[in-house]
Amino acid sequence: GYLKKAYELSVLCDAEVALIIFSNRGKLYEFCSSSSITKTLERYQKCSYSSLESNRPAHEIQSSYQEYLKLKARVEVLQRSQRNLLGEDLGPLNTKELDELENQLENSLRQIRSTKTQYMLDQLAELQNREKHLIEANKALRKKPHSPVSLVHPSRPWENPSLEENVSLFP
Repeated sequence: GYLKKAYELSVLCDAEVALIIFSNRGKLYEFCSSSSITKTLERYQKCSYSSLESNRPAHEIQSSYQEYLKLKARVEVLQRSQRNLLGEDLGPLNTKELDELENQLENSLRQIRSTKTQYMLDQLAELQNREKHLIEANKALRKKPHSPVSLVHPSRPWENPSLEENVSLFP
């Protein structure tokens, strides 16, 4: 839908249009009405960033740059931490850092096991409840009087339609 609209906009307005979409799963969709999306993006950066920079005071630019550097450093720390959790790039870590990483992994594993155990206990309780209802239904079927003439083979009582009347296996 959006790609078609971008195309229509470029044709109807005789405009240079570039559209970039990343889906939730990370798939890239792009459209560019000119020959190169890179050229369109460069043109955009020249226009938008040059006008922004000229209108902003120097201290604001410096503050933004400092914030950028902090965020960049934070991203690097998080990426390194993620690699460490995956067992990669462990060489530069000292003993204390390795111990902390080990404790963190043990805590995570403990939490995962706890969640898994709770899930399995919930499933067990549900199955026990279903078993209880089936046992009760079975008892009800056994208490019901049998018809004098049975056309059903004795080893297959479940095929007797008279036993199915008014008995629900699932309440």
